[in-house]
Amino acid sequence: MLHHQLAWYIAGPVLGLCVVAIRLLLNERLGITGGYTEIVTGVARRSFALDWRGWFVIGLIAGSVAFTLVAGGPDFHGYGWLTTTFTGTARALIAPILLLAGVLIGFGAKTAGGCTSGNGLSGSAMFAPSSLAATATFFSTAIAVSFLIKAVA
Repeated sequence: MLHHQLAWYIAGPVLGLCVVAIRLLLNERLGITGGYTEIVTGVARRSFALDWRGWFVIGLIAGSVAFTLVAGGPDFHGYGWLTTTFTGTARALIAPILLLAGVLIGFGAKTAGGCTSGNGLSGSAMFAPSSLAATATFFSTAIAVSFLIKAVA
């Protein structure tokens, strides 16, 4: 049986090595926003010529679909109110909600000039002041919201 996620002591170093590899091989920052933008603009201009960023995003999606198929289908658990609110046949609504949320996050990241992975991993590793400030903002907002949700719930 497949585990639902890699252990932190495997995923962390592998992700760090990906950041270093992209920097050494392509002199670029690892992030998702650039690939997301490339795919959206490519679709808008009806062109399928993508650079590594676009193929990176396509690879992430294809890998997720492959894992889902090998694992025997989607298994939504651990999404808080989504998994407790949508039960039975209504659970089929979870995937579209998560897809819409992902698209909105991509749009917001593009509007903000970068995503958490690009700023938090690559930008912070390069000690970019804007990335350090953005990462501090992401984390402090997440901590504040988690305390707020706990207080309200």
